[in-house]
Amino acid sequence: MKQVKLQTEKMLFEIDESVSWITFNQPEKRNAISLEMWEGLASALELAMMNDEIKVVVLKGAGGQAFVSGADISEFDMKRNSAKAKVAYAEIAGKAARYLRQSSKPVIALIEGFCIGGGLATALQADVRFATPGSTFGIPAARLGLGYEYEGLELLTQIIGPARARDIMMSARLFGADEALQMGLVNFVEPEADIHAVVAAYAKRIASNAPLTIRAARFAISDFMLQPLKRDRGAAQALIDACFDSEDYREGRLAFAEKRPPDFKGS
Repeated sequence: MKQVKLQTEKMLFEIDESVSWITFNQPEKRNAISLEMWEGLASALELAMMNDEIKVVVLKGAGGQAFVSGADISEFDMKRNSAKAKVAYAEIAGKAARYLRQSSKPVIALIEGFCIGGGLATALQADVRFATPGSTFGIPAARLGLGYEYEGLELLTQIIGPARARDIMMSARLFGADEALQMGLVNFVEPEADIHAVVAAYAKRIASNAPLTIRAARFAISDFMLQPLKRDRGAAQALIDACFDSEDYREGRLAFAEKRPPDFKGS
């Protein structure tokens, strides 16, 4: 696995063939995410999007105790202590969230341990979420008195529905992986000993599939989630139609006829 140096050591960026691994690396604070880490996440995502060899992005936390346990509250007195400071903070965090939301490549969240507040908001931006049985989820905004961002609430509600979103936000309670799976917050729950290998295999499976087909499907699914007046069915259909004119479609048919794995190029 090749490691690419970022400006901060609190975020790690590694490449394993067609899969990039981005790690929140502040285990002594259970990967509580700081402003520096938001900046590092944006940089890592930008590198992943620019690298044509990378087909899939995996997000995970260092140390096995947390994905992200929330925001680094020790910074709040300096960097998030007023509405004005909150705007500056949100601009940097929002850039990373926007890169995740607009990612041209599939994103997987590998969740071990705590996935709280901003950590859960980050995981929700992923296409697919894996968790271990001991993972813990929650949004404690109501225990801190802060306002949770509109986009995060919108996405939470889209994924689990308004009744469950109200429960999570108003009670500020913590809940486990089984409940997260039942409500559709995570896709899979895997044993701690297996989850890294399972996610690596799943990521490589996605990476071996036709990139244009995946891009078209991801765009259309994201488009469905927008308000009707904001949807762009024409753009979605254009991406779908492009699959049928692609070399990959020809390769897929030929590989099927020859009973061999296809070698897709994304063209």
